[in-house]
This record gives sequence, C-alpha cells and structure tokens, in this order.
Amino acid sequence: MTPLAQATLLKRFVLLNQTGNPRAETDASGNLSIFCVTQDATTQLQIGQPEVRDNVAYLPLVVKDATDTTDSNSRRVIMGLIRENGQWKLLSLGLLLLDLPTLAEEWDRAEIQSNEKSAIASMKELAAALEKYRVTYARLPQSLSELGPPSAGAPKSDHAGLVDADLAAGHKDGYLFRYVIVGANEVGAPAIYQLAGIPLEYGRTGTRSFFRDGSGDVHGGDHQGAVGTSKDPKVE
Repeated sequence: MTPLAQATLLKRFVLLNQTGNPRAETDASGNLSIFCVTQDATTQLQIGQPEVRDNVAYLPLVVKDATDTTDSNSRRVIMGLIRENGQWKLLSLGLLLLDLPTLAEEWDRAEIQSNEKSAIASMKELAAALEKYRVTYARLPQSLSELGPPSAGAPKSDHAGLVDADLAAGHKDGYLFRYVIVGANEVGAPAIYQLAGIPLEYGRTGTRSFFRDGSGDVHGGDHQGAVGTSKDPKVE
C-alpha cells in the first residue's frame, strides 16, 4: 500500500482522525468495551471472549462508532496474543486485519475519491491564483513556482504568495499539476493558459485526469494516468 493508504488503514482501524480520551465499561454479562472519546466522535472497541491454545490466544474485537446502532461502519478483527514469561504480548499488527488485501482495495478506493475531490479543488485554487497574478503583474507567471510563498520578505512576481508550497511545486494529495501558456503571448487579459492534473500513481492515488481548458471549464476522465482533454465530461 502507499504511505497514504497505510495511514488511512490505521485511521480506519480506530475510526478516528485525532487524539481522544479513553474510558472503559463492563456490561451485565461481563463483556468489556473500551471507548476513545473526541470532540467529533467516539470509537467503541468491544472485546469478546478469548480462544486460548497453549501459549497462543485469539481475541475477537469489534471496532465501531459508538453511536452506530446498526454496525454499518464496524470493523471485526482478530487480535493474536502470545504468552512469554507469564505475560501476554501482541504477536503483530498484521494479525489485527485478517483480510488485508480486500481492505486495502477498499481504502484505496476511498483515498482515490478523496484525492480526486482535492484535485478538483486544487485546479480551481490554481486558476484563481493565476488570475490574481495576471491582475497584479499584468502577465501570466512563467511557472506555478512563481505563485508560491516567498522565502522571506514581501510577495513579488517570482514568489507571489498565492498558493502553498505543495501546489507551487505542482503536486498535492496524490496528484501532479501541469501549467501551460497557450501561444507565445503571456501578457495581459488575452493570454490563455491550460491546467492539467494527473494521478501521481494511477489506480492508487487517483483514476481520473483533470483538464482546465481556455474557457475556464474543468473536465475529468479516465486516461490511464495520461493528460485529460477538453472533450472529457465537465466536473463541478
């Protein structure tokens, strides 16, 4: 899995994106539940009865949103433990997820959706920055790097401070961005440019390629990682 997918895996296992406060409860049947409470959500870890075989134990776990009464977002896993010197120790993190390939594909799909949504937003952010640059300096920048933050002092034409460092470098959230001035003229309102966004790793960080034509419309389509065209469907 990609590093982003690995991070997504761990986030999905605990169903949280931020640090929480722990607490524990035992129900009338003696079953233990551990809760991790944040401002936005509460994760519940339900611990089942262990199956012990010699010095190895298997502990069933259900991880879910505490408010989810239907278990639609629950994760059921088996945690492996081994007894060493009279104490139980976790065998490995890998034993927590028994169907890792299937889950990895699911999380890759979720990551792709998130990255594509971010890529569309980045295309629009870049377009707005390019227009602001045009108004400020009466021309288009030679490259996206000229839109980036200055290393020191006030913004100027070579570092206008209109986008963050990632977008100025032409990449963000699993996508690469290409900027091209159409024709030789870069000066004033008549100057036309095109923007393209392609997946950094096709099929893993994104599927669709995005293209902003000279009229300002953004198009998206699956081009196997190649640059899109103005013939692709428009995206909002």
